Amino acid sequence: FSMNITERINNDIKTAMKAKEMAKLAALRDIKSKLLLELTKGGDATEVDETTGIQILNKLYKQRAEAAKIYQEQGRTDLYDEEMAQAEVIKAYLPEQMSEAEMKASVEEIIARVGATSMADMGKVMGIASK
Repeated sequence: FSMNITERINNDIKTAMKAKEMAKLAALRDIKSKLLLELTKGGDATEVDETTGIQILNKLYKQRAEAAKIYQEQGRTDLYDEEMAQAEVIKAYLPEQMSEAEMKASVEEIIARVGATSMADMGKVMGIASK
């Protein structure tokens, strides 16, 4: 039994409220609002599917990281720290990314499996790699 992303966020909001973790609470509320916005876009979906949820989380994480970078360039460490704290909260809900070495090994294994020998075989390799 695994909870969907919305249930996890709602439970974690309650936990953060009880623990008075304000930065975490702000990030979780932002995630929740974006998930609710996605639900109200139309259709009869009663919950956001995992793929859409991950896309939303990725977008939020990138926004936080970009904002943090700008604050850092402007010497606003207070705002930088806040954005990075929220980015870390969001990152916790994203699937773990493959390292470059893992990615390279995986692609090399696919190349060997499909017998790719030239750039003409790139489509076959990319088709499998993107799954």
